[in-house]
Amino acid sequence: MPLSLSFELSDRDLAHFTQAMESARAAAGNKSAEEIMSAASVLLQGADQIELPDFIAERLDRLDAMIAMLRDDGWHLPEEDKQRVLSALVYFADPKDVIPDNVPVLGYFDDAIAIEMCVKDLKHELDAYDEFCEFRQGEAERRGLDPAKVGRADWLEARRDELVDRMHRRRNRQTGSGYGDSSGYQRRGYTTAYRPGMMRVR
Repeated sequence: MPLSLSFELSDRDLAHFTQAMESARAAAGNKSAEEIMSAASVLLQGADQIELPDFIAERLDRLDAMIAMLRDDGWHLPEEDKQRVLSALVYFADPKDVIPDNVPVLGYFDDAIAIEMCVKDLKHELDAYDEFCEFRQGEAERRGLDPAKVGRADWLEARRDELVDRMHRRRNRQTGSGYGDSSGYQRRGYTTAYRPGMMRVR
């Protein structure tokens, strides 16, 4: 019989994880982008070897999306945006994170929470990339092409530019530097709602 659990992370809890992520960034030092992506990929490969609770597996899938958007030649993120994503990934490149990954099942629990925090920060990047991948998949199939081999096609570039521009506008509005108030691959598990000072994990 399934068991449903729900808990909240307070401001103090979030501050603890934020500090751990900042420490990971400091420890990363001069690691290259490729080293950071490779280390995060190793975490996913290790997790793939064991059976994990769904709520952890769903969040690891979002980590996979972050790595994919950095490696995707068709998406080719601008450098500033690329650095934002890399800054989020460095926590997962640290083998000495809050709970060591070799602890059965629970070793990925802190990673799931850190991913949830990154997803919140990178919401507009992930939304745009998901939509880009979905567009590429559908349009490539319509043209009789393999989506994985499309690269930087002219018909794809215009849509990519629109989505990156929208991503910047939404991010600027959210941070207050714009105006107003504030989907490829369809990734699973990105439906958590937030309110200030709280993170709910299901």
